[in-house]
Amino acid sequence: MHEYKIVILGPGGVGKSALTVQYVQGIFVEKYDPTIEDSYRKQVQVDGQHCMVEILDTAGTMQFEAMRDIYIKNGKGFVLVYSVTSRLTFNDLKEHRDHVIKIKDTDNIPMLLVGNKCDLENERCISKEEGQSLAKEWNIPFMESSAKTMHNVSNIFENLVRQINGDQQHVLRLGTWSQTEKKRFCSIL
Repeated sequence: MHEYKIVILGPGGVGKSALTVQYVQGIFVEKYDPTIEDSYRKQVQVDGQHCMVEILDTAGTMQFEAMRDIYIKNGKGFVLVYSVTSRLTFNDLKEHRDHVIKIKDTDNIPMLLVGNKCDLENERCISKEEGQSLAKEWNIPFMESSAKTMHNVSNIFENLVRQINGDQQHVLRLGTWSQTEKKRFCSIL
């Protein structure tokens, strides 16, 4: 069985823990309780392959940067989460992405941009198009999610497993990839 280490990054209060707990336990955590660092494991099947997904739910503040650096070094895939209801969380993601690239010493990393809380349409500050545009700029897939309604929750983690495996065909269905990114993969017939 293959093991996949996925790290969830983003500012505090965007729903990183809610997404993780919803995926692993099928429970929506309504109360916000700041995370220091939590680790979860779940056995799943992605495209017929049995997988063990290990998810590290990180703190939203840079206060625990030393611990986060260790997890980033060991991580194979990264979820960058912002809240569609907060411009500040959207703007803060660049710092998180840049930190991953610095630690990994490459920008060719399985990564996914997620706009969470899409169920709060009346409070939306960030349009879906803005999220798509940022993902295109960074050459990574994008999706919106809701931990509350379970919208795209499983897709987040399955998408990263596929990216880690280099399965471009399935990733393309969910993400936004540029022509440059598409050319990075090849097929042998």
